[in-house]
Amino acid sequence: MKKKLVSVMLCAVMVGSMLSTVTVHAEGDKGEISMFIASPEYADAINTLIDEYKNVEPDVTINYETTQNDYPTLLKAKLNSGECPDIFSSTSGKEIETYKEYSLDLTGQPLVDAMDPNVANAMKDADGNGCYGLAIKGNYFGLIYNQDLLDQAGVEKVPETMTELKDCVEKLKAADITPFTSGYAEWWVYKHIFQHFVDASTDNPQKLVSDLETGADSLSNYPLIADNFFEFIDLVKENGDQKPLEADLSAEEAAFASGKAAIIVGQGAWVEADLLKINPDLKITFSGYPVDEDASHCQVITGSDQAIRVNKDSENKDIVLNFLNWWYTSDYGKSWFTDVAGVVPPIQGDFETDYEIVKQGAKSVEEKGAAPLEIIYSTDSFHQAFGEAMQAYVEGSVSKEDTIKTIEQKYQEIDGASN
Repeated sequence: MKKKLVSVMLCAVMVGSMLSTVTVHAEGDKGEISMFIASPEYADAINTLIDEYKNVEPDVTINYETTQNDYPTLLKAKLNSGECPDIFSSTSGKEIETYKEYSLDLTGQPLVDAMDPNVANAMKDADGNGCYGLAIKGNYFGLIYNQDLLDQAGVEKVPETMTELKDCVEKLKAADITPFTSGYAEWWVYKHIFQHFVDASTDNPQKLVSDLETGADSLSNYPLIADNFFEFIDLVKENGDQKPLEADLSAEEAAFASGKAAIIVGQGAWVEADLLKINPDLKITFSGYPVDEDASHCQVITGSDQAIRVNKDSENKDIVLNFLNWWYTSDYGKSWFTDVAGVVPPIQGDFETDYEIVKQGAKSVEEKGAAPLEIIYSTDSFHQAFGEAMQAYVEGSVSKEDTIKTIEQKYQEIDGASN
């Protein structure tokens, strides 16, 4: 989820992107794989994976390119010019259908049998068929607390209701501790927060999203969204970063890990490694979002929001599939998720991890269940417009009522046309 670009070697590929090329050299397959995916926060781990693969197939060259904020634009430019990479990525869920015409159905591949069923469900098409992607990671989404600061403020219980959250905020302030750091400069932070309130509003969030896209329903019919969500956004703004719209992910991580704020919002399992680099002694507590007065609604969200796709017309299809199947089924590939990338494994099995968010997230799901990964029911084109609407609200230039109207309009204009 980071905006920064990470690479090993620079190549003139496209403006705004960076290319890291790892040339892999033993017996077996020969050829080149072009790999263009988002999530540069995993670039180091993926480069390690590719480097390990050279011990398996040294005569395969993997050209790995990664970027973040401009990824959808760059990918579409490649597709429009007929230069679809052998491996590319998108969000899972709704965007599986968006890029289905370019994507190989992986059904029958060993990697699909290895895949966690929750991840596999996010890779199906609109009719619930096929498997059009795989994932670098599963994920856990929720609130992350600095436990030492909670202890310092006398907060004895991690909040599960809005009342408990407000009480926590007051105790932190009384101890001269800033309660929140928001990351409100990032458009995607808002979608991560929003999904918790959507999930608690309905037993069928996918239908709600679909009805919003057609105009058959309204956010105003759901108080947890129309009221509580905005109340939460305001609570964070009023008790967080001095300039919330200038607080990006890096600033958010730095504030939290250094003890300048007690609660980091809009994030999940992917930030822990960076937090521990800043402060190896950081004591983390992870929980769902308090969204109302019903503690059972305070659930973490789990699933996979990103999909890695295989170009169905790739001339290198066999060597691509060999690489990806090795990744998901070999001993090294399976251990890579926890031991190298430090992520929630998207494959089946029992895994040990030192990451607290992963451990606590799994325990929370076991005890309280998990809420659906609502964000995959919409495209990132919608979510970016949604985030920009929320940034205008945080700025104070647009009312809550007008913001709701804008969000409903974007549901219909951006994602509704495909229904």
